Amino acid sequence: MRFDLFYELAVPDFAMRNEAQVFRDMLDELALAETCGFGTAWFVEHHFMREYSHSSAPDLMLAAASQRTRTLRLGHAVVPLPYHHPLQVAERLATLDVLSGGRIEFGFGRGFSPREYDAFGVDMDRSRELVEESLAILRQTFTRNPVNFAGRHFRIENAEVLPKYVQRPHPPLWMAAVSPESFELAARLGVGVLVGPFKPWFMVRTDIEQYRAAWKKYQPDPESKPRVAMTLGLLCLEDGERARELAKTHLVWFYRELLKLTAPVLEKLHAGYEYYKKMGTLKFLAEKTLSLAVLETLGMVVVGDPVHCRKQLETYRHAGVDRLLCAISAGGLPTEAARESMHALHTQVFPCFNEKELVTT
Repeated sequence: MRFDLFYELAVPDFAMRNEAQVFRDMLDELALAETCGFGTAWFVEHHFMREYSHSSAPDLMLAAASQRTRTLRLGHAVVPLPYHHPLQVAERLATLDVLSGGRIEFGFGRGFSPREYDAFGVDMDRSRELVEESLAILRQTFTRNPVNFAGRHFRIENAEVLPKYVQRPHPPLWMAAVSPESFELAARLGVGVLVGPFKPWFMVRTDIEQYRAAWKKYQPDPESKPRVAMTLGLLCLEDGERARELAKTHLVWFYRELLKLTAPVLEKLHAGYEYYKKMGTLKFLAEKTLSLAVLETLGMVVVGDPVHCRKQLETYRHAGVDRLLCAISAGGLPTEAARESMHALHTQVFPCFNEKELVTT
C-alpha cells in the first residue's frame, strides 16, 4: 500500500490563514512530501465552497507543483467532466503531463454539488450522459489525432489536441466511485477507483470486494490489475493526545462541512444520484452526533501516535486498498502540524508498508 496526499485547500475562518499563505504552505509541504516518500499529491476541483475548499483551479496548482517537485506524481482529481468541454480537459491534462515530465494522473467523475451545476448552466440529470461522451472523446485523444466524434452533447470534427501526452499510452486513469454501480462501471472501463471520504469503512470494504470481483469479469487479461485509492483523514504525531486534540478541531470540521455540502443531493433526487439518497443518515451525523470518536468508529479517520496509526492502517491494506490519499492538511490544519505528521509517517509508519512498485498504467 502506498501513501499519497490529498488537498482540498481549506481556508476556514478559525484557522487564521489567508489563501495566499495556504497556497504557499501547500507548495512547501509538497517539497517535503517528495523527500518523505509520498507517491502522489492529489488536488480536487470544487467551486463556490467558501472555507471548505478553495481549489477551484487545480490545474494551475498542479502546474505550480510540477515546478517545485521532481519525482512526486501529481493527481488531477476529481475533475467533474460535466462542467468542462472534453477537448479543453485533454489539452490541460496533456500540458500538465509535459510540464511535469510525465508525472500526471487523471481522475474523473460527475461532481455532487447542485450549486455548481446551476452556476455552470449544466443539467444535473444529464450528468452520466455527459461523462460517458466526455470520456469517449478523452480516450480518442489518447489514441488518435485528429479527434472526430458525434454524440448528443458534443460534435467534433478533425480536432488535433496539442501538446501531446508524455506518458504512453496515456496517464493513469481513475474514476470517482460512490454507488455500487459506479464501482462496477470502473471495472468495466478498466480504470482505477477513487473512493472519496463520504462513506463509512464497512460500506467501502464491500464496494472494494465488488469492484475486484467485477474486474475479474470484465478484464480477463492477467496483466491487468484493479487499483483502489481511498481518501482518509490521517493525523499521526509523536504525541498521540496532541494529534487527537488537533483532529477534534480540524478533521471533525472537515467532515462536518463535507456532509453538509452533500445535503442538497440528499434532499432532491437527481437522475443518477439515487444512491446518495440512501446515504441520508450521514446528514444526521453532520447535524447531531459527529465527533472524532464517531469518525474513528466508522473507519473514516486514523488519528494518534505512530504505533496506533500503524495498527489501524493495516486494516485498509488487508482489505485491498492500494493507495491511501491522506488528508493530512484537512480542515486548515496548521502547516507545522502537517509537516510533523509527514515526518512521523515517513520514519515510523512507511517502513512497515514498504511496497516500492508504483502502478502507472
